[in-house]
Amino acid sequence: MIRVSRACLGEEELAEVKEAFDLGYFGLAPKVVEFEERLKEFLGAEHVIATNTGTSALHLALDALGLGEGDEVIVPSLTFVGSFQAISATGAVPVSCDVCPDTLLMDLSDVRRRISSRTKAIMPVHYAGNPCDMDSLMEISSEFDVRIVEDAAHALGSYHRGRKVGSFGDVSCFSFDSVKNITSGEGGAVVCRDAEFAERLRQKRLLGIDRRSHTSSWKERSWFFEVKTQGFRYHMSNINAAIGLAQLPKIDSFISRRRAICQRYDAAFHGVPGMSCLEIDYDHVAPHIYVVRVKDGVRDALMSYLRNLDIETGINYVPNHLHPFYADSAVDLPETDRAFREIITLPLHCALSDDDVERVVQGVIEGLESQEVHR
Repeated sequence: MIRVSRACLGEEELAEVKEAFDLGYFGLAPKVVEFEERLKEFLGAEHVIATNTGTSALHLALDALGLGEGDEVIVPSLTFVGSFQAISATGAVPVSCDVCPDTLLMDLSDVRRRISSRTKAIMPVHYAGNPCDMDSLMEISSEFDVRIVEDAAHALGSYHRGRKVGSFGDVSCFSFDSVKNITSGEGGAVVCRDAEFAERLRQKRLLGIDRRSHTSSWKERSWFFEVKTQGFRYHMSNINAAIGLAQLPKIDSFISRRRAICQRYDAAFHGVPGMSCLEIDYDHVAPHIYVVRVKDGVRDALMSYLRNLDIETGINYVPNHLHPFYADSAVDLPETDRAFREIITLPLHCALSDDDVERVVQGVIEGLESQEVHR
């Protein structure tokens, strides 16, 4: 079976994990700090706060910004449910917006239509690693006095107008789960520019604990700490950071291989009847998933056809306004609904051989030409 996604790990990761084991402490320990520093260098960022998951990173950022009951966050419905869960966990309401058909990125004209007096933040999702128009989003932020919290889970290593995602926005959140561009097993990070906000994030990720506020000699004992805010147990573990540390030096080669696969797919599928590729400039994008649109109502049949060829595919994602918990019969998202009927995610990871890629290409083309798919 050619898998649709997977992590690529080796002896380097095992060696780093062994060092973490030898230390004998697996919580918020030195490798977490080292991973934050290496990630800060890679991104060119001011502050990096590592977390246990990407969803935790989003929730932590929103909570630290003070979002709560009665507030609204505009977010594309076509995203992983973690984006929505992070918003609703604060008590705020996720407000679904539509996407642009050629990129599946949030439609900024639709975003403007959905801004209300309750809107406190906008969450752009850099779908497939392709960055949203951050310049226009920052203009909207200034115009309406709302915060921009980037869901950059797909976009580690991507560039927007010559700047790395995570190096210039107010708040960016990344994920390092097992199928992302690099993995820490499970993990995430909040990246920001403001030092005071970064300190608030650090306190909140560890149950609101502040160990540095010593005001008298008796407080200097190692067991003493003060709790200054509502917090969460969201810190990254030393073991997960060790895996991430071994992955980071490989990221350039990982991105290069992912780009090459996507460019091969684009070249093969360009002009093929019944399908279209997303508009992505792979010279500047570090792709996380490769998604195409399949027309004429045959998407599901093509997925079954490929499965019979031992080629796994996926759908990224079921739009959140269709989930029972977030269902909204009144919301009108025509492009999102149309995309959900057409999108298919093809295999993309660094363990794919050139022969694997050609199998996928031939399987898709032959499937679209077959009577079995069109019956």
